[in-house]
Amino acid sequence: MSESKIVKFIKEYVAVSMMILAGFSILFPFYEFTLIQAAQDTDQIVVTQTVTAGISMGNCADVTMTALTLTQNTAVGSSTCAVTTNNQAGYTLYINAADQPALRSADTGESFTDYTEVSTSTPETWSVTNAYEFGFSVLGNDVDTNKWGSDADCISTADVPSTTLKWQSFKGQSNIAIASSNSETTQSGTNITVCYATEQDTVFAPSGTYTATTTLTAITN
Repeated sequence: MSESKIVKFIKEYVAVSMMILAGFSILFPFYEFTLIQAAQDTDQIVVTQTVTAGISMGNCADVTMTALTLTQNTAVGSSTCAVTTNNQAGYTLYINAADQPALRSADTGESFTDYTEVSTSTPETWSVTNAYEFGFSVLGNDVDTNKWGSDADCISTADVPSTTLKWQSFKGQSNIAIASSNSETTQSGTNITVCYATEQDTVFAPSGTYTATTTLTAITN
């Protein structure tokens, strides 16, 4: 074989080899991709978290009223309770009294008349005439001010019932709704203040020690 033929053969061989290498380099990524993606599987993980509705009430304190005397004719006391709930639909707070009339003397058998409303069971501005009576009102963020009025405190002056709150009588053990919300409270709770008031007008309340046991019940809606 002549030298020129050998050179031609080598050139043709090299050219064919380059073409083969070029083709392989183009096809290799597809083969590699197919190899990597060939096996695949999926699954789902569902996470479930239950939040159980609960409600609590605390910080309520007993109340000692200022003594009525020959010259002290009114007295006002209060107790603030914190209602806490995570219930999405909120809560309702009720109050009742163990007895009717609510404020009684165990020693003498005497009692204060439950506050007398002009319209029965409808809270109104405090007013007592020719009697000695015991009633209550409420204030707080979840209290209906259209029904109970509003004030920053239970009094207008020392031991004189607020004139902007509305007051009513207890109905024995029948529950009276005093506050409600349609959503959960904060973790620190919502404060509801119950105001208690007594007055003797024209007639004296007989001497003695009188007590009223009132119960607040918070229920999830």
